[in-house]
Amino acid sequence: MKRYSIILAIFLTAFVGTADAQKVAMKTNTLYWLTTTPNVGLEFALADRWTMELEGGYNPWTFNKEDNLKAKHWLVSPEVRYWFCESFHGHFIGINANYTQFNISGMPLPNAFIMLCSNAPSPETFRDARICGWAVGAGLTYGYQFLLSPRWNLELTAGFGWWYTEYERFESRKCGLFEQEVYKHALGPASLGVSFIYLIK
Repeated sequence: MKRYSIILAIFLTAFVGTADAQKVAMKTNTLYWLTTTPNVGLEFALADRWTMELEGGYNPWTFNKEDNLKAKHWLVSPEVRYWFCESFHGHFIGINANYTQFNISGMPLPNAFIMLCSNAPSPETFRDARICGWAVGAGLTYGYQFLLSPRWNLELTAGFGWWYTEYERFESRKCGLFEQEVYKHALGPASLGVSFIYLIK
């Protein structure tokens, strides 16, 4: 985890250095907070109609130790955006990438993906299992930003893309037995957000 924090710090420092005299925005996704996941993002104006965003979230919680109920994960997602009018206002499209590591137990996952190639069980069976692994993805995003005040914006986003994941499946109980190794390619949601944005400069 320390290694990823150092890489993230270097990445952000590089962009802050190139964003001098340009708009910089900080944001948080309220939909992601509804999953009890603290999250934050930074977005930098690269040109009149181009921005670069980096978002991340981290969920360390175990909701019920006795039943081993948890949705622990971390996620990082960079995105390049093209704005139809001007940066931080109106319609935009984006290309994003995603990487996550997770340790989820006893929680049904939404069946919102189209399986392309898989040896995975159906999402409904995750209620009775613990899954531990990683996933990588890329997709296209469409969004719109509303001006609320000189410093505050509201952003709506939705994205669709490709995911590849590998994980190990165990019984959901604590120290549950190993069941199988799973890999799969899928198409599905790559981003979804209702975010509040504060324009720093």
